[in-house]
This record gives sequence, C-alpha cells and structure tokens, in this order.
Amino acid sequence: MQYPDFYDSIPTIKVQDPLSDILGSFHHGEYEFSYLDIVKASGHSCPTVAGAFIVTMVALNSLYKEKRAVRGEIEVEFKDSLEDGVTGVISNVISHITGATDKSGFKGLNKKFARHSLMKFDTQLEYAIKFTRLDTNKSIEINYDPKPIAQNILMTSLIQKVMQNSATDEELELFGKLWQTRVSEIFENIDKVISIKEV
Repeated sequence: MQYPDFYDSIPTIKVQDPLSDILGSFHHGEYEFSYLDIVKASGHSCPTVAGAFIVTMVALNSLYKEKRAVRGEIEVEFKDSLEDGVTGVISNVISHITGATDKSGFKGLNKKFARHSLMKFDTQLEYAIKFTRLDTNKSIEINYDPKPIAQNILMTSLIQKVMQNSATDEELELFGKLWQTRVSEIFENIDKVISIKEV
C-alpha cells in the first residue's frame, strides 16, 4: 500500500474505550487512530478530512491533556445542520474517532456504553463545533478554516482538466501531488487554520 509519507508523521489520537475493554477487543480498551486510518475510512485525504482530524485531535488534547480521551463519553455539537456544506463529512470523521453519533449509534448494554444521541446539529454555538467531556462538563469550541493555506496556482487549470476528463496521466499525477502537498501544509500550520474557545 502506497501513500504520501507525511501521513506517518502526523500524531495519532489515543483513546480508551470502556466498551472495547468489556468486550475484549483491545487490552484495557486502549487503541489509537492515525490519519491513515481516517483516510482509509473516508476513502481520500483532503483539506476537509484533515480539518476534521485536526479539530478532533486539538479538542481531545485540550480536554484530556496527557490522558487518553474516553471514547463514548464525548458529546459533539455542530452549529450547522448535517446537510450544510461539508458538515456531514466532518461529522463522520469525528464520529469515527469519538464514537459519538446522533441517532444511528450503539444503544448500549444495560443502559451503559450508549453512543447514540451524543452528536447534535443546528445548535446555538459561537464557533462551528463544540466538544464536551460528559464526566466533567468541560468544553471547547473550535473553528477550522483552511483558506490561509493557499493551493498551488497550477491547481486551477489542473482541476478543470480533471473534471473534464481531459488531463494527461502526468497531469493527473501532478494534481494528486499538489493536492496532498496542501493537506501536508495544513498539518504543518495548525495554528493558522483553527481558532479555539475553552468553555
């Protein structure tokens, strides 16, 4: 399996999952998500997928500090509706990592370990996304905007050719490389693409 080298340089998101522990899936329920895991689950790497990974990583690091985030005990709220823009894509990535879902998630075992109803949309927020630890009620709100990381000037003409199925093999390869270069630069400049507010 071949993929851009920078995927392996991105820090993983470490979690502790009580349900996974109870069911014997992972020792002590401890595992981690790499950016590569998320790319495989999403089927691609782009500024939106990268942004979803980044906001989750930043939020959980802020809420849990040096400890592992507890999967299934994190509520996630969105300012926008599920159907707006790329909210659905972002929510899928966040759900994959935190376990939070709106209505489709696991219903629990004897009223424990439920994952449904932990993700909400169309909420009254100042920022775009809010993460809350259910055990402490500590929250953090985050905005993500990749626009400060400009794409290569060649991308405008290349994407037109790609969409029109007129790009050569060389142009397709260049397009993919330039696309992933921007994603890499977003990870290298996290402080330029997010803003946070601790609640």
